[in-house]
Amino acid sequence: MDKVPTRDRILLATAELFRRQGYTGTGLKAVVAEAGAPFGSLYHHFPGGKQQLSEEVIHASGAYFQALVMAAYDEQSTTADSVWAVFAGAAETLEQTDYADACPIATVALEVASTDDVLRRATAEVFTAWVEALTERLDGDRDRATAVICALEGAFVLSRALRSTEPMFAAGRLALAGLG
Repeated sequence: MDKVPTRDRILLATAELFRRQGYTGTGLKAVVAEAGAPFGSLYHHFPGGKQQLSEEVIHASGAYFQALVMAAYDEQSTTADSVWAVFAGAAETLEQTDYADACPIATVALEVASTDDVLRRATAEVFTAWVEALTERLDGDRDRATAVICALEGAFVLSRALRSTEPMFAAGRLALAGLG
């Protein structure tokens, strides 16, 4: 990570910390420590402080996870296999990380929806992009795409709380049920 520019290291470190401990649990000192960056560099690159940094992390993480999920989705030969691959992959990630890594967008959205409209809008923009990408793959069925995203995000919450992949697989089966 030493050869990665400081600004990028700060973004990557913040994204990782948000995934594991959320927005409110992530302090700026922890960010620079994780990034191996001097504290002053944070305000040099993000003069708007934590809010600016967080907004950029939300958008960057949203694009990254969308690409990751759509790649897994697009590798499959049928819509049903694609949807199942997304839920199975999420379950595998949860197990491999001892339920620490979930969706950073949902984590932040739950924390800031009533307190920070800039970050609420950023998370809404990411979710909208995800629904639109999935809508394209589901032949324009926006309701189905929204339902699949809702099932996935809700399953992340329950799986982490219960420390079980059972909710993720149950949500995956529910998402499949409506595909016909």
